Amino acid sequence: MSTDWSIESWKTLTANQQPVYDDRQELNEVLAALRIMPPLVTSWEVDKLKQQIARAQTGDAWVLQGGDCAESFDDCDAESIASKLKVLLQMSLVLVYGSGKPIVRIGRIAGQYAKPRSSSTEERDGQQLPSYRGDLINRAPFTGDHRRANPQLLLRGYERSAVTLNFIRALSYGGFADLHHPENWNLIFAGADKPGPYKQVVDSLGDALRFIETISPQPNPELQRVDFYTSHEALHLDYEQALTRESVRRTGWYNLGTHFPWIGERTRQLTGAHVEMMRGIQNPVGVKIGPAAQTEEVVALIRRLNPDNAPGKVTLIHRLGNERIREALPPIIRAVQASGSPVLWSCDPMHGNTVTAGSGHKTRHFGEVLGELSAAFEVHRDCGSQLGGVHLELTGENVTECVGGSSGLTEDDLTTAYNTHCDPRLNYEQAMEIAFAIAQQIEPRA
Repeated sequence: MSTDWSIESWKTLTANQQPVYDDRQELNEVLAALRIMPPLVTSWEVDKLKQQIARAQTGDAWVLQGGDCAESFDDCDAESIASKLKVLLQMSLVLVYGSGKPIVRIGRIAGQYAKPRSSSTEERDGQQLPSYRGDLINRAPFTGDHRRANPQLLLRGYERSAVTLNFIRALSYGGFADLHHPENWNLIFAGADKPGPYKQVVDSLGDALRFIETISPQPNPELQRVDFYTSHEALHLDYEQALTRESVRRTGWYNLGTHFPWIGERTRQLTGAHVEMMRGIQNPVGVKIGPAAQTEEVVALIRRLNPDNAPGKVTLIHRLGNERIREALPPIIRAVQASGSPVLWSCDPMHGNTVTAGSGHKTRHFGEVLGELSAAFEVHRDCGSQLGGVHLELTGENVTECVGGSSGLTEDDLTTAYNTHCDPRLNYEQAMEIAFAIAQQIEPRA
């Protein structure tokens, strides 16, 4: 960490996408309360994730990151949390089976409560109000009271994150994630008992587990639990600072509100406040890279965030769009290769493929999502690089937000179960299709 960094050095720089509060005293009181709250994660957990990402950088693991576009306080319930975990566990099982590699599971969960917006205001029927920026800041209903930036929501966001994390840990280590019982991960509406590719994977892995346990004298506890990490976009800098603490081991500063914070496309300015805040912490950090990114800018970002070239520190999450990726990605890869800086390459095939349907709903065409992902594998192979992860917006709900896929959803189906407050998400069947497509592309462990 540079000696010129401090926990408040970001405040001297421009901070984009920050809410405007009408009562700074109330905000300061809330931030003071957050600063004395227990951390949500530990520095040991963060360091372990960093080591696993470093393995993925060398091709010895693969990163699956997924979850809601924006979490809702109202969805902080056992069924919703378990459903998200089930989808990611099922996807990771397919990836383990296809690649023979350890899968690093990172949820967009337990803190993904803030969203950047293209406009600070929204107008409906002649009335103009602040844009909805996520439940951490304001609420979705279009009224003046709901759209007010309310500092008390920061406390509610912390509490919801803590409750969610507690339940995830209980499930991950309490038997729910036992590989011997993948039936625990079935979603009722998905028809998991029906014959199909996923059932074939489960049956094959069951045979392999029985063989391993027959020849092994000791049970393997690693088969009965999983490591599951959390992530969110580190957008609201006052909130992120309040949960950033110096390690009791004196190993540096950590954002202990999440294991894996990322910087978005709208806030990755090299001299901006978000990069300044993230460069001083020990967490692994993701950076979203869109089609407007310049090669020199990407290399400078990596050096700014990771001047010591520490393994596992930086993940570049490219989100270029199916139509642009083959042209835009190769120069970025070559520039990063020439710099000698270690990064994990991850593909976000969602955000570059968002369109507006005739009904006015934002949606994504599954073919475009799958197309960008397939192109990412192809481009990395052609450049002598390696795609090491995927970043998806998905849900365990039976939603109709993205069109296409094996179920044949069309724009006429969008109104059936369009539940998102922000961006459209893959439903269960679409997410599993993506998992099988990835499994066919990952290079098996040597």
